[in-house]
Amino acid sequence: MSTDRPGTPLPPLRQELALNPAPPAPDGSPCWTLHDPATHRFYQLGWAAFEILSHWSLGTAEAVVAAVNTHTTATVTVEDVAGVVLFLQGHHLTQATGAQDTARLAASAAAHRPGLAMWLLKNYLFLRVPLVQPMAFLRRAYPWVAFVYRRGFWWLTLAALLLGLYLVSRQWDSFVHTFHAYTSWQGWLGLALALSFAKVLHEFGHAFTAYRHGCRVPTMGIALLVMWPVLFTDTNEAWKLRSRRARLQIGAAGVLAELMLAAWATLLWSFLPEGPLRAGVFMLATSTWVVTLAINASPFTRFDGYYLLGDWLNVPNLHERTFALGRWWLRERLFGYGDPPPESLPRRLHRFLIGFAWITWIYRFVLFLSIALLVFHVFFRALGIVLMAVELGFFLAWPMARELAVWWRRRAELRWNRQTLRTAIAGSVLVLALLLPWQRTVRAPAVLGQAQAQVVYTPRAAQLLTLKVRDGEHVQAGDVLAQLASPELDYQLRSASQQAAQLAWQVRQQPFDADLRALGPALHKRWDAARQTVAGYEAERARLVLRAPFDGRVVDVAAGLQPGEWLKGGEALLGVIGGSGAKGDAFVGEEALSRLAPGQAARFVAALPEQPAVHCRVAGIDRLNLAALDEPYVASVYGGAVASLRQPDGTLAPLESTFRVRLDHCDAAHALPRELSGQAAIHGQAQSLLGRFARWLGAIVRREITF
Repeated sequence: MSTDRPGTPLPPLRQELALNPAPPAPDGSPCWTLHDPATHRFYQLGWAAFEILSHWSLGTAEAVVAAVNTHTTATVTVEDVAGVVLFLQGHHLTQATGAQDTARLAASAAAHRPGLAMWLLKNYLFLRVPLVQPMAFLRRAYPWVAFVYRRGFWWLTLAALLLGLYLVSRQWDSFVHTFHAYTSWQGWLGLALALSFAKVLHEFGHAFTAYRHGCRVPTMGIALLVMWPVLFTDTNEAWKLRSRRARLQIGAAGVLAELMLAAWATLLWSFLPEGPLRAGVFMLATSTWVVTLAINASPFTRFDGYYLLGDWLNVPNLHERTFALGRWWLRERLFGYGDPPPESLPRRLHRFLIGFAWITWIYRFVLFLSIALLVFHVFFRALGIVLMAVELGFFLAWPMARELAVWWRRRAELRWNRQTLRTAIAGSVLVLALLLPWQRTVRAPAVLGQAQAQVVYTPRAAQLLTLKVRDGEHVQAGDVLAQLASPELDYQLRSASQQAAQLAWQVRQQPFDADLRALGPALHKRWDAARQTVAGYEAERARLVLRAPFDGRVVDVAAGLQPGEWLKGGEALLGVIGGSGAKGDAFVGEEALSRLAPGQAARFVAALPEQPAVHCRVAGIDRLNLAALDEPYVASVYGGAVASLRQPDGTLAPLESTFRVRLDHCDAAHALPRELSGQAAIHGQAQSLLGRFARWLGAIVRREITF
């Protein structure tokens, strides 16, 4: 309604509206709360707005302005009255007395009537289901719980907690293993009942405290947050309280109720017999209050911590006001519009709220992204994709798009100044960093060893006769390293030799013996098989003489080897490494495979800081996905960088697509002391950050949309 003409009447206010004193504003000025019982909403009014409403019955804006300026120390104008009129009409706090008002209300109802898609979206994200109207119960039950609000009860609770902790410390092992002892369905039932009881007590803590301070609690029920059920208690009437301390008590009552329950549960655990009830008490003493503090105490979402922080700072509508300040700060830093801040606040509070806005945005970004991933994996694939898109679009993309739309609408206001110049430079650098292909290095976990390196193993279970070398000794190809003996192998060789000799005699006598002639060519085949068996045993015995495979140096001699010691088959005795040259393997992911090619330069940096970097070349790329890692150094189960899992057969299976890149022509100036683990930096094909992100996102989309 316009009030710029003298004598223009003011719209009549609805008769059921109520004004209540509120805590003073941060600057010390008085405030009041306007209550709309029809919608159960509360609006905080400043001193000027209160004086205007107090003189509303005068009927015209000019009369109200004259009365306020004459009878109070406040100073208002007709424009201030017009602003109050717009506020009242915008929230439907005035009476509808004519066709114009009826049309305005109808247009507002139509504008706020959601379509089917928006209705489904809002009810999927948040839906309240009122279950009970608890006022009658609160009136009857309050005398029985009033003792909880006495100081003596909390001192007694503290004593119970200290005694419970002392008794638990006396049987700590039993306490920490309580949960594992009740994994049956009875134990899980006890835990579920304990958790439910704690959450119901949490809500009744809010309800009884609100009732204690004279507030009406209209409903209690269940709210569905992204299809996850949580209990809720309507304590909105706390806004009509003038005392900030009373509001803080109502907001903190739920958490305090669970902490009180945990204290008594800790004491009770020591006296209960083994069973589901003890498991439930254990849950109350350990887990429920931790979860409550982690979730309800957070001021970044609209749980108890949000209202506690808002009341402590005396900043109602904390998120909306801090977000407005955060957006104003961002626009001023980027474009320097010169806009005044949304509200005038003390300097320290002003800075705190801007910082709080940024922390809340970061927290919500991580939270909503996590929820999007959760719903994607919880529901079946088609529905999961839709719900994830809803989460990302509604909570992340839509707020960003609205802010960008504001920037676009105000583009005509931009002028060159320090802020816009800084933004232009930073934006250009960012765009160039995203678009230019400046990233060349592909970093991958790698293992580097000598070009000639071999571990010498015992070929079979045997006894060590002599060890002819020491650690660090240089040997020539064919030099004897150690000599083993196997009595079992010697017996098998003698037995096979005797059998071969007997068959040789029979072959020589076959022309003169009728029985031997009857065997025919089969006798010769048996003799050939016996001779091959003898040759095999002799070759096996020859392997018991361990020789150097090439010229090199002896390393890693097994500790404590003594002549006469028995060794099992396959046991590592020592290693021999060549005099120069090195080679290695790097393990890269699928996203980097297209950027690599043979001949590219690579730089290996060992995990040991005292080892110098080694420059190599890419010799080849195995484009077959590794089914198992044969280098335990790079596996995550041994502290490596490749995410892997140990299979039942003992092999290490990578959890993501992994490919081997072979490195050679390494310029190691000295022989490596042993096989080294580290990281290879390969000079691959250049790519941009945006291209890298696009390929990564495309790979995920192709993988996940395969039903």
